[in-house]
Amino acid sequence: MTDTPADDLKPSFRGDVTVELIKHTASDADVLFAARVSTAGEQSLEELQKDPERSKGLINYLMRDRHGSPFEHNSMTFFVSAPIFVFREFMRHRVGWSYNEESGRYRELEPVFYVPAEDRKLVQQGRPGKYVFVEGTPEQHRTVTTAMEESYRQSYAAYQEMLKAGVAREVARATLPVGLFSSMYATCNARSLMHFLGLRTQHELAKVPSFPQREIEMVAEKMEAEWAGLMPLTHAAYNANGRVAP
Repeated sequence: MTDTPADDLKPSFRGDVTVELIKHTASDADVLFAARVSTAGEQSLEELQKDPERSKGLINYLMRDRHGSPFEHNSMTFFVSAPIFVFREFMRHRVGWSYNEESGRYRELEPVFYVPAEDRKLVQQGRPGKYVFVEGTPEQHRTVTTAMEESYRQSYAAYQEMLKAGVAREVARATLPVGLFSSMYATCNARSLMHFLGLRTQHELAKVPSFPQREIEMVAEKMEAEWAGLMPLTHAAYNANGRVAP
């Protein structure tokens, strides 16, 4: 079986994102042993063998009073596939995060593009700093879908034309839009993830309101679901204390 030549690939369109937890060293016990070293020294390592449920009050105290460093002694690595414009927002989160993204200099980029799903709100109402998004009409959704798909096809055709002419990938990629899907590995700890979630999700329990773009919120929601399974006591304390990173 042979690979399909790149110039035979046809653009495809997605309205979702991919988030996969690739590896981790993250548990509620990590918070406890790190916190208790201040009073127990090396004996705090015994916390790794104990049931964290017995000490959920300590986790809640650390979260409530914003003793943040114990939440840094863990690690989660995610694979993320999303539109480039999502990654450009992601890169604003620098403290406690590491990124490696696929490169349009070194590989030929595949024609996978973002088109909003039917449940994506399309219309912005209100002034800057005080606005909401509301549902679009069927006609608006058709306009968005038709315009985006046509634009994507044209831009990718131009990209392919330059590559066939011998133009370097790093030059030809300039014609591609931010709606193109890219992929990356993103590594963080629970504290940096909580800060990210506080800014990139809307939640009824949040003390501080946030107004994220829906596409990065989709990524954040999937990351939060993975983290909640790894560190349920920490996640519960985060919600109980207004979703403010310690």
